Amino acid sequence: METKTWIKAIIHLDMDAFYAAVEVLDNPDLQGKPVIVGGSKERGVVSSASYEARTFGVHSAQPIATAMRLCPQGIFRPVRMKRYKEISRQIFEIFKRFSPLVEPLSLDEA
Repeated sequence: METKTWIKAIIHLDMDAFYAAVEVLDNPDLQGKPVIVGGSKERGVVSSASYEARTFGVHSAQPIATAMRLCPQGIFRPVRMKRYKEISRQIFEIFKRFSPLVEPLSLDEA
């Protein structure tokens, strides 16, 4: 009987711009556009910004009002945490195919 030898490795996975990427996944027409996910215009902050939005200086934790000023053509989406958790669970199941030990750090990082 042949036994497999596994190489031990630590892998860090970070799904950058995760919330914005899920918005594009669910609406492919947003591909290549500045997508900004966050709270309300009055007091909200940016939770996630696509790479296209980042070219305008938009970033996470920034006030939405600032993001709107920097990127008025941005496509602003509300946070859909239930959906992000659903996609995250699917992705983590894929991780588990490759390693019996997966240590989640957040919805988009392990």
